[in-house]
Amino acid sequence: MFAAESLVRTLINQGVEVCFTNPGTSEMHMVAALDRIEGMRSVLCLFEGVATGAADGYARMAGKPACTLLHLGPGVGNGLANLHNAQRGHAPVVNIVGDHARHHLKLDAPLTSDVEGVCRPMSRWVGTVREPSEVSTMAVEAVRQAYGPARGVASLILPADCAWSDAEPDVLPAIEPPAAIPVPADTVAEIADALKAAKAPVILLGNDACLDTGLEAAGRIAEATGAKLFMDTFVPRIARGHGRVSPKRLAYFGEQALEELAGTDLLVIAGSKPPVAFFAYPDQPGELTPPGARAVTLGDASSDIQEALVSLAAQFPDAPAPKLSKLSQAPKLFPDELLNPGYVGISLLRHMPEDSVICDDATTSGMGVFPWIEHGPRHDWLCLTGGAIGSGMPQAVGAAMACPDRQVFALCGDGAAAYTLQALWTQAREKQNIVNVVFANHSYLVLNVELARVGAGEPGPAAQQMLSLDNPKMDWVKLAEGFGVPARRAATAGEFDEALQAALAEGGPQLIVAEI
Repeated sequence: MFAAESLVRTLINQGVEVCFTNPGTSEMHMVAALDRIEGMRSVLCLFEGVATGAADGYARMAGKPACTLLHLGPGVGNGLANLHNAQRGHAPVVNIVGDHARHHLKLDAPLTSDVEGVCRPMSRWVGTVREPSEVSTMAVEAVRQAYGPARGVASLILPADCAWSDAEPDVLPAIEPPAAIPVPADTVAEIADALKAAKAPVILLGNDACLDTGLEAAGRIAEATGAKLFMDTFVPRIARGHGRVSPKRLAYFGEQALEELAGTDLLVIAGSKPPVAFFAYPDQPGELTPPGARAVTLGDASSDIQEALVSLAAQFPDAPAPKLSKLSQAPKLFPDELLNPGYVGISLLRHMPEDSVICDDATTSGMGVFPWIEHGPRHDWLCLTGGAIGSGMPQAVGAAMACPDRQVFALCGDGAAAYTLQALWTQAREKQNIVNVVFANHSYLVLNVELARVGAGEPGPAAQQMLSLDNPKMDWVKLAEGFGVPARRAATAGEFDEALQAALAEGGPQLIVAEI
């Protein structure tokens, strides 16, 4: 037995059941440990950004961490973008990174790097095993740190010689992970009084406030006070569909968000922070709390915000039941119409199974799908919380691993999908029920919009080439089939509707190219 086995056994005791991995030489004793020990499923990913994105999707749906296993500084560097999304989405992830043996570091071999320095910007905690005897205690600490109470990425660096040591550290039992921080009763009472006094209040929901318990309580508060319900533009996980409270999604562009919030005199922040614009623009404000409005915080991402909303709702005992979404009937489909994101949304409304999971990495096209299924079949919608594209297909891998009995969809722009299309191979290998929809507009469409918004002038030939994906056009059918995923192309509303029905009927991983 070697020390890596103690680490794996300890992680299993903490409830870590899945490892998304792209290992190298320094991690071979972890690979051997995962092979010898039952209780943790190892999932190979062809690119580290797929492994980290999958760990993000798993955490959002399972409510607990998976672990990654990555190779040295360059390996974790390849996975940083989706660790950023996980960190911004407060998804608990145990990010294990192998390093050179301690005595080898002084030789400055080609893969030597500052692994701690690479991990730190995208982690809420970074720890390094200094001695083999620390392997189990550091594993427990990594899990504890991933749980927060502000959940996030905990990076554990494991030198190769600490993993291969024949020391046998104790396998530690399960610990009670830290709970979210209760919101004081005085805070709840003060905000209740503020809501009673306000003339035009708004409640802005974020993070766990957008799950069932928080939404139901927020709906009761809105009925009692006349408050408008909004949610952050990019929420880690939104419970949506018929039978649920449906807050309005705050507009992406700052001036539109300010217009939506105009006139409010009280902004109650529940599970988030005061809203800000995604980017800075010339002569535009970055802070989106309306002028003259008072902003108060019920709780942030570290708070037990669902319980706080339940307690706040109890301050209004005579409040009527919240208004719940009724199941929408799909409008008439015009099969010969050219495809657009709205028609994709209508097809999902028509055919999406109850309790599906949607991983949105489609930026502009995802915004077009979102409203059509607001009152459709019940589903969870996972947003691009950190803005780093390339999350959709990997996130779907993790969501499907966490919820194998649920249908998963990945909505991806063609530019975003090109970042991490290696996820298709893992989907095929694991035989996951994922329908990948790639919106092929053959450009970075959102950047064409942003070029105009920042006042950079009309794009010339060089700028157009930097924002265009049509020379050459990517053949997503061939790309998908090359990774073992059946694929179809749709250019009209009818073709997409038929393709979606066929993909769902066949099961397993599928890809539909939505030519828009």
